[in-house]
Amino acid sequence: MHPPAILRPADLPVTERGGGARTTRLVTAALGSQRLLNGITHFGPGASIPLHSHNCEESVIILDGDAVFEIDGVTHELTRHDTTWIPPGVPHRFRNASDSAPLAIFWTYADIAATRTLAATGETRSIASEHAGETS
Repeated sequence: MHPPAILRPADLPVTERGGGARTTRLVTAALGSQRLLNGITHFGPGASIPLHSHNCEESVIILDGDAVFEIDGVTHELTRHDTTWIPPGVPHRFRNASDSAPLAIFWTYADIAATRTLAATGETRSIASEHAGETS
C-alpha cells in the first residue's frame, strides 16, 4: 500500500500536448492510485485539443478562464468552476475561448487504464503513455 500524498503542481513534470496545451499529471498509478487519474491542463490563448473520446467516465472542472466545450456535436460556453461529466465513448473537446487569456482545467478519469481515442484518426492511446515526454 502506498502512503497518502500531497502534490504540488508547480514541482511536477509538464507534458507539452501540442497546439498550445500542456498537462501536469497529479494522481496516477505510479503514485499508488488504483482507480482514478487526474491532472491539470493549461491552454494558451486560442489553444484546443482534438475531438476525442475515452473508455471511461471523465469529469472536468474549469479552474480559470473561459472554454468552449464541444460534446457529441453540441458546443457550450463554460467559465470558472463549471463542471462537466462525460460518459465513456462520447466525443468531446475543450478550446480556450479567449485570444488573450489562459484557460486551466482540472480533469479526472474514473479508471487508471483510461484511454483517449482521436475522432479524426481512430487512434487509441493510454492516457499514461501520453506523458512519456514530460519535462520539469
